[in-house]
Amino acid sequence: MNTNKKVISVRNLFKKFGSFTANKNLSFDVYQGEIFGFLGANGAGKTTAMKILCGLSYPTSGEIMVAGLDVYKQREELKRNIGYMSQKFSLYEDLTVFENIRFYAGIYGMSSKEIKSKSDDLLQKLDLVHAKNKRIGELPLGWKQKLAFSVAIFHNPEIVFLDEPTGGVDPVTRRQFWDLIYEASRNGITVFVTTHYMDEAEYCNRVSIMVDGRIEALDTPEGLKNQFKAKDMDEVFLRLARKSNYQE
Repeated sequence: MNTNKKVISVRNLFKKFGSFTANKNLSFDVYQGEIFGFLGANGAGKTTAMKILCGLSYPTSGEIMVAGLDVYKQREELKRNIGYMSQKFSLYEDLTVFENIRFYAGIYGMSSKEIKSKSDDLLQKLDLVHAKNKRIGELPLGWKQKLAFSVAIFHNPEIVFLDEPTGGVDPVTRRQFWDLIYEASRNGITVFVTTHYMDEAEYCNRVSIMVDGRIEALDTPEGLKNQFKAKDMDEVFLRLARKSNYQE
């Protein structure tokens, strides 16, 4: 992790929908190669903030830079220079493994020659050479998730946003998925991840926890456990979540 290079810089971010304020004065930095956990209960405002950081929504006010790009003025360029994987699985079920890779790589502006070379390497790495021409819908969920992550960073972006990427997969596959995240981090890719699994929060370099649109805590997992005198991140999260005024 390069603690000198900021990949995300947020100052005084507000996002309002009419009289409702979803994000209230958020300020934080994320650094190159960092695994940054962005946590909060449903309704806390984390998805709204992530959409702004990805260039999918405008902030109401605040200064926000992502990968050196202004989220107000350079949204289209921003979308091409980040990776994104949603919790609802982001590949096309009716396309083959290779067709999905080629499609997304093309969107990110990679050449046919580069796509072919990197695709072969990726399929070997994921042990999916035998499934190259299989439709995505035929693959087990764990393989789909690992492939979706690999496609999200295929163009070697500065940062990848992961929105609850391991939802619904078994513990062994989750561990394998996090091995891919660690590898991306070692290669200098910043990982911005939301999760409801508190054991995964322990894997992050730093964690922020949102309550009612505000960041209530931000530190390393060990620092948060010490601050709240908690035995694990589950306990930290529950103590903060109980402050929420949000009711489902």
